[in-house]
Amino acid sequence: MKLSDFSAQRIAEFIAGDLSGWPYRSGPKLVAFFNKMGFRDVYQQGFPSRSAFSKEKVAELNGKPKLKDVIREMLDPRLWIELAANGHVVEACAIQLNEILRYDGYEAIRDGNFYKVRELAGGIIEVENRFEESQELGELLIEEQIQKCREKIDVGDYSGAITNARSLIEAVYVKIEAELDPSQSVGNDGDLVKMFNRTRKLLQLDPSRQDISDSLKQVLTGLSNIINGLAAMRNKMSDAHGVTYKPSRHHAKLAVNSAKTLADFLFDSMSYQIGKGSLTKK
Repeated sequence: MKLSDFSAQRIAEFIAGDLSGWPYRSGPKLVAFFNKMGFRDVYQQGFPSRSAFSKEKVAELNGKPKLKDVIREMLDPRLWIELAANGHVVEACAIQLNEILRYDGYEAIRDGNFYKVRELAGGIIEVENRFEESQELGELLIEEQIQKCREKIDVGDYSGAITNARSLIEAVYVKIEAELDPSQSVGNDGDLVKMFNRTRKLLQLDPSRQDISDSLKQVLTGLSNIINGLAAMRNKMSDAHGVTYKPSRHHAKLAVNSAKTLADFLFDSMSYQIGKGSLTKK
């Protein structure tokens, strides 16, 4: 997580409690706060000013994943329990923080009892990179991405959930192609329907096959329709192309549940056929 120098310094001021509404941290409390982030400082004689110390530590963490943990800790709602009597609440401070973060492409959102950081650009790169880094395509990895979709639904980011659902399916296609036919794999070419057809052929699930029952053909046709629908939802309703009309919760749930069903089916089909010897990883 990389912030501009201006944003990093302002966040350091929030952590120190130098601005109205934020919990005040004394020198020892600041040391304890940053030591939870991996530092090993000791509060003693010659300690710099609170503001300077806080800015120095945030600058050292800037550009590292740990900075997200800093934001989670600084927005711990329990710190505002005693401040509530004076009208200070964590929600107001979160809004103040987001006014800074948005210039760097981030946002702090409520996730259950606590806050977490998300990228405003959506989760496409995160999903695809996560699959590329994995050596195996598996149920746990699929469920991990579906859970991220559901988290976006829970916070009202319905277009973001649709984007992630589409990205999950794209990543599954790319991974299957790479494992079964790397010489012909073209990666993510952006055409979800064509990618589905290529993947279906690799998995020997082409509906034109004469040895496939009519009922299974109907299921495969239904899956194809799900893909067409996801593609249309992505184009019209997701945050990747500009929203032409605003999606609702049930739209996002349909996209996410469909993506999970299809991803699970494709993964199980590949595992089953590899297990019986009709498919081989390249």
